[in-house]
Amino acid sequence: MQQPYEPRQQAFAPSLPHTWEEAKQSYVWFEKMREHVPVYCDENTHTWHIFRYEDVNQAITDYNRFSSRIMGSVAPMMEDTLVAKDPPDHRKLRNLVNQAFTPRAVAHRTELIRQITQEQLDTVKSQGQMDIVSDLAFPLPAKVIADMLGVPPEDWDIFRRWASVDPSTAQRTGGETMRDELSEYFARLLVERRRDPRDDLVSALSVAEVDGERLSEQELVNFCFLILAAGQETTKNLLANTILLLTEYPEAMAQLVREPELVPSAIEEVLRYLSPAWFVLRQARTDVEMAGQHIPANSMVMPWLASANHDAAQFPDPERFDIRREPNRHIGFGHGIHFCIGAPLARLEAQVALPMILAQLHDLQRVKEVPIRVNVSLVFMVDKLPVTFRTA
Repeated sequence: MQQPYEPRQQAFAPSLPHTWEEAKQSYVWFEKMREHVPVYCDENTHTWHIFRYEDVNQAITDYNRFSSRIMGSVAPMMEDTLVAKDPPDHRKLRNLVNQAFTPRAVAHRTELIRQITQEQLDTVKSQGQMDIVSDLAFPLPAKVIADMLGVPPEDWDIFRRWASVDPSTAQRTGGETMRDELSEYFARLLVERRRDPRDDLVSALSVAEVDGERLSEQELVNFCFLILAAGQETTKNLLANTILLLTEYPEAMAQLVREPELVPSAIEEVLRYLSPAWFVLRQARTDVEMAGQHIPANSMVMPWLASANHDAAQFPDPERFDIRREPNRHIGFGHGIHFCIGAPLARLEAQVALPMILAQLHDLQRVKEVPIRVNVSLVFMVDKLPVTFRTA
């Protein structure tokens, strides 16, 4: 007789992966949890973990039962931003920040994205090798979001350093946090843009109103934090994850070279197969019944997006990387009112950059001798991704 699956047979919540090989094993663990223990309370942390697509989707969209305010306590940079707010406060701020990522505002950057991508490729093409993360996936979105915000070109080196470090935890000499440094910089830039407005987001924010009232300086600075994070991290991780998976599945890469029109659906499959956000955090506002479990009010809840996107009940043959997958209702960018604000920009940057990479870098292969190190802290981040290639 088969013994019931017992989560305690292995370290619960699985220790978060540090390598690509460990990440692949995490998906095996997710499958076991979906099948045997789809909602589970870790007795050590008193956190409720949720694994199935239907339940995860409910937890991230039903703000009447699951609050997002808890996000501010675990991601200090996002404190007092819409990421950590519930309606009605969330709705007011979301309407404002959405103006930064309208289809028109995003599409306006297409030529800039193409230009920056080409510049980055030109610096490495003669070498026959590159690090996808440091040579492209990081500088491309950082330069694009700097341009959108209105960061002057002379501040690029400073801005690049900020964008490469988690501002919520990094420390400067003397103990000043990166958040404080960013606050001072954006506060100064907002003052300058009120005096001398330009065609950029900081200028627009400096005079923005919500319900007829100007935002406070701290609210404006918080918006700059959020836009920086949404515009930078989302695209960086999507680009790195895309090349990681295409080198893992070279037949899919070859298919994209032959049929570049498949790039948009391939990007959606990357978002499903290797979700940029592995999990989010919520707090139960009331007692909740889910998958036969009773989640008490005020409990911390951890919906695993990475697990939900591999749920066979939603995605047939979920472990197959299928760049033609249709339909593909993944929740890699979340869902509902907290759908990632940087998603349109990330999709555009990937859709512009990926065909250029595949057209100019032939026989693209990962350097097998170098283990792929990853960092999972809410989001899945590849530290380095060295590749080799040849040019025509």
